[in-house]
Amino acid sequence: MDLTNLSTLQRVMREYHVFAQKKLGQNFLIDKQVLDTIIEASSLKNTEDVLEIGPGLGTLTRALAGKAKEVITVEKDIHLIKIFRALNSDLANIKAIEGNALFLDKPFFDRYFKKSYKLIANLPYYITSAIIRFFLQSPRQPSLMILMVQKEVAERIIALPPAANILSVAVQFYGQPEIVAEVPNTSFWPSPTVDSAILKIVPYSRKPYKVTNEKEFFKIIKAGFSERRKQLHNSLGNSLQLPDKMVKKALIDSKIDSSRRAQTLSIEEWVTLYQNLKRL
Repeated sequence: MDLTNLSTLQRVMREYHVFAQKKLGQNFLIDKQVLDTIIEASSLKNTEDVLEIGPGLGTLTRALAGKAKEVITVEKDIHLIKIFRALNSDLANIKAIEGNALFLDKPFFDRYFKKSYKLIANLPYYITSAIIRFFLQSPRQPSLMILMVQKEVAERIIALPPAANILSVAVQFYGQPEIVAEVPNTSFWPSPTVDSAILKIVPYSRKPYKVTNEKEFFKIIKAGFSERRKQLHNSLGNSLQLPDKMVKKALIDSKIDSSRRAQTLSIEEWVTLYQNLKRL
């Protein structure tokens, strides 16, 4: 059964009374070449386990199952997960778990992923940033993330100074992102209004940046980006409610010109600034 074939997909959806739910960001992949690109980018071995979020009817799942040791899928749509199980009952190395991927806890990982795993998914657009943050900040980080995301979001994630943003800093603090391929909206049914991209993120096995309190670190970054058009000393001072003199001293100590804007700073500069602000 080739679910990338539109007529086959539509027939299956009619038989099972499935409707793409816009509120859940459900768009089904109908481009086999894109599917092959995802599989190639994942570099899967038959000894590796995979976590897939939002498997839909199982288009990507079936391709992953042919390469991986085991594929654990997490699906929020109760109706869809029952159909998924029926359509993929012939696959012995997949498990379908009902739940919200943003609330996966330690017992879940202890049960299904005792060793490393790869996160591979065609993500609903509305939870992309939250999913990426959740897994990058998790004590049980995946060894690799291959994600289908909105093209604009992928471009924001790989952005570098002087076009950096909160999301790019957050992701690049934890790992190395790259766009594997761009995917036109015609590769899905129903077609979304925007194009997508296959995003690859390799989390650092050992973080290259020394930050003792990540919550405080990202509070400073959020403050810096709170008023993007303002000079850094103003946006930091206003948001953190610190005297301008104090902020300027931290910037001088960090060898950062106070007239610069947040989007021009490298992660190394953010880390140095955090360390100097912490000393005040």
